Amino acid sequence: MRDNGRMTAPLAPSPAPPRPLATGPLAVGPLPAGPLAVGPYSVRPPVVLAPMAGITNAPFRTLCREFSGGKGLFVSEMITTRALVERNEKTMQLIRFDRAETPRSIQLYGVDPVTVGKAVRMIADEGLADHIDLNFGCPVPKVTRKGGGSALPYKRPLLRAILHEAVSNAGDLPVTMKMRKGIDDGHLTYLDAGRIAVEEGVTAIALHGRTAAQHYGGTADWDAIARLKEHVPEIPVLGNGDIWSADDALRMVRETGCDGVVVGRGCLGRPWIFGDLVAAFEGTGELARPTLREVAGVMRRHAELLGEWIGDEARGVIDFRKHVAWYLKGFSVGSEMRKKLAITSSLAELDALLGELDLDQPWPDGADGPRGRTSGNNRVVLPDGWLKDPYDCTGVGAEAELDTSGG
Repeated sequence: MRDNGRMTAPLAPSPAPPRPLATGPLAVGPLPAGPLAVGPYSVRPPVVLAPMAGITNAPFRTLCREFSGGKGLFVSEMITTRALVERNEKTMQLIRFDRAETPRSIQLYGVDPVTVGKAVRMIADEGLADHIDLNFGCPVPKVTRKGGGSALPYKRPLLRAILHEAVSNAGDLPVTMKMRKGIDDGHLTYLDAGRIAVEEGVTAIALHGRTAAQHYGGTADWDAIARLKEHVPEIPVLGNGDIWSADDALRMVRETGCDGVVVGRGCLGRPWIFGDLVAAFEGTGELARPTLREVAGVMRRHAELLGEWIGDEARGVIDFRKHVAWYLKGFSVGSEMRKKLAITSSLAELDALLGELDLDQPWPDGADGPRGRTSGNNRVVLPDGWLKDPYDCTGVGAEAELDTSGG
């Protein structure tokens, strides 16, 4: 087709992801690192994809894993234990793994120890996954108002009971946990939670260096990651927060002594960051600096994978819309074109619009900055009286469980 006299062409689907060819050097020297031991699994380099609602589904995990050459650990969206035990249809869809995924990693959310134990036993008995991660880090109101996510570690006996039930019912499956520093600066829990985790047999801990009140605002406290590592030397500690590039990951490991990194918002619109992390930790290459043409190819493949996974092309493209701004961050793309791309509903329409872009644009300076949610200093929504006594767990039970998965 023609656009103002310039010949353009839609992007054709490709059976394999286009590895970005343009590269640039690391700002920080390579940091060869040993593998991360997650039970029987050796994760090399020690890099983990953080669970993110609506993001880390099977198609996105496929992209990230392909760019990494299969190296790293890629965790599912948050799965609620009640919904899993009840075999909720949406939940059973979310725990579908690609045949190439190994180890298969599920993150569970739960508030009731009995329900958590049943869900873990179901995973172990039915071979639904190879690794279980427990969510004690989510700060969103619908989770914390029921005492879950980042609110839960404040109730030390409840945390211990959940970890005990999970580990006891997991059989040979390794159980890890992800948490935040605490509810707010006046109610920090991460050191106590770390010690409880060690005592209950948790394999590894990931710490997001923010409180629930911070949500995703401000700057992550990497010093807290270092303090946790010193506090629980018995098991691996992974750092999470403000890793926007492979250089950031290397700095975090050097500054905190953590055993690995967990990447969340830093991979939004940048699934190739996992290839960068392999290069950085192994000292084998340079960072990806893809042209807009190469980025467009990844966008197209991402949308296609979503359609195949959902079983409906239009729904896949619609689900992809939220990724558009993240992929295009930093590139010269007009607001009208961005709006058009954000309302596409077919691969043909997406192809045509991508073909109209100035695809020869090089990787823009400053494109590795923050993406996704950045709000902070929020009031944490908690159950009535939650902060009165960290050891009083009355009133928390199966009725506090969420019945839908995905965050």
